[in-house]
Amino acid sequence: MVKLAWLNGVYLAADEARVSPFDRGFLFADGVYEVTAVYNGQLIDLDLHLDRLERSLRELGFPAAPDRGELAAVHRRLIVDNDIREGYIYLQVTRGAYGARDFAAPALVRPTCFAFAEAKPLIDTLAAREGLKVITTPDIRWARRDIKSTGLLAQALAKTYARNAGVDDAWMVGADGFVTEGASANAWIVNPDGDIVTRELSSTILAGVTRARLAVALAEAGLRLQQRSFTLEEAVAAREAFSTSATTLVAPVIQIDGLPVGNGRPGPVTRRLQGLYYSAIGADPGRAAPWLFQES
Repeated sequence: MVKLAWLNGVYLAADEARVSPFDRGFLFADGVYEVTAVYNGQLIDLDLHLDRLERSLRELGFPAAPDRGELAAVHRRLIVDNDIREGYIYLQVTRGAYGARDFAAPALVRPTCFAFAEAKPLIDTLAAREGLKVITTPDIRWARRDIKSTGLLAQALAKTYARNAGVDDAWMVGADGFVTEGASANAWIVNPDGDIVTRELSSTILAGVTRARLAVALAEAGLRLQQRSFTLEEAVAAREAFSTSATTLVAPVIQIDGLPVGNGRPGPVTRRLQGLYYSAIGADPGRAAPWLFQES
């Protein structure tokens, strides 16, 4: 089946999509993006993703965001036309092409808007079942990590470093010794007291949509959440650890820098949170993730 994409209001085969080399997204990474999960053919938290998209565009000085209703319709059509039952929709908005390379942003913005769909299992995955092994790397990103910018070189280097080390992902650590987040996910631990800990929102991390939905679910379940920074030493000594993102949802972290977290297997708190999150997005954990109920 030919993949269908959307570019500047036109639906076309994905491999026929073309963007000018003078686009500021290409020349300067002057743009933002969102990745919205799809489960059972339904968009997960699209409104929250569009809220964040609009905020990112405002922070970069875009005078206006693309029409929200049109973007929602594009997402829905890409799901249908690409027959996506489980996967994600990628959306990118750049400041557009102007025929010259000038650092200063133009006053008149002609945005380039692009979206495509990808089928991908989200719940019944090796990462969800068995957990992730991560390696740490210095956080060398720019200071506005709260903006979901297309400038992802530091994250790409971290992911490549992890792959070359034979592990699944990287967690980034600031010069102060505190974990910021994963290369493409928010980082969480369960401390020895059983409290769930994730870094507080600020310009140092991205306000993850999956993070926000999980925080609501655990509050409704009466579980304790501390939103604060934690050190790498705390993470290694934690009872459990896990990551959250739109493409891995809730994934246990079982090893950090070669050292096991807890007993080196997905822990009971993480398993419970996986179940809570799957239920929150409309999945039946017993059917979608039967391994949740197997003894660790």
